[in-house]
Amino acid sequence: MIPMDDRDGFIWFDGKLVPWRDAKIHVLTHGLHYASAVFEGSRAYGGNIFELTRHNERLAKSAEILGFSLPYGTAELDAACKAVLRANGHVDAYVRPVAWRGSEQLGVAAQHTKIHVAIATWEWPSYFAPELRERGIKLTMAKWRRPAPDTAPTQAKAAGLYMICTLSKHTAEAEGWHDALMLDYRGQLAEATGANLFLIKEGVVHTPTPDCFLNGLTRQTVIGLARARGIKVVERAMFPEELKTADEVFITGSAAEVTAIGQIDDYHYQVGAITRLLRDDYEKLVRQPAKSEAA
Repeated sequence: MIPMDDRDGFIWFDGKLVPWRDAKIHVLTHGLHYASAVFEGSRAYGGNIFELTRHNERLAKSAEILGFSLPYGTAELDAACKAVLRANGHVDAYVRPVAWRGSEQLGVAAQHTKIHVAIATWEWPSYFAPELRERGIKLTMAKWRRPAPDTAPTQAKAAGLYMICTLSKHTAEAEGWHDALMLDYRGQLAEATGANLFLIKEGVVHTPTPDCFLNGLTRQTVIGLARARGIKVVERAMFPEELKTADEVFITGSAAEVTAIGQIDDYHYQVGAITRLLRDDYEKLVRQPAKSEAA
């Protein structure tokens, strides 16, 4: 594994491309100590970044929820993402914009900090090993739960909200699982550590209502693909006992894409026809030429 801080290439840092190894921040940066940071994750396919503008719009919204404004507009961020992709010579890659409060002020209050923005790209294949796509990954239930919306900024893609995801995934991997499934503060089904959850029952797709976790852009895309196929999609409150009656289970995310679930604790699932269909539809969609190029 190549360390993330020791690579060739370029990172867009506060408005300009800098050599990868020179993209540094001070140890007393507010974002490091107080999690005043937001980020995005998207993928480039064939040189086109899927849903680029929507990702950067969400980055700005996340920053607004955390009480700061980005110093760059969406169009500037779109152009910067494309510039980094070109500078690094990447075609199929992961794209990571991040914004954070700087080191001018260190304390709970940080109104006088400078807002920094950086964008990096790197080649990153499937989040889970390709062979798992055919048999499905294995999940176990996490002990940590997604917080209530009145206790954390749950609609922001904020760095601090991922601490419990890291803890849950580390525990799962140490026990031989691939990922963890998280409940919400009410004990309802929520999501995996970085992807949204879908259950298929008797040909109907069911997914938890995203009222205390992100309504993922990949989630929204897959719901649209399912409905375009005439498949009924129901968004509702869902409970752990429903796992035993599901015919198929899958998760979605920019990193995970559409990934089938083969097991959740004692429950086993087949990688069924609907999961395969939506996975294939998604793969075709993301590799279509950008509209401006296809015109």
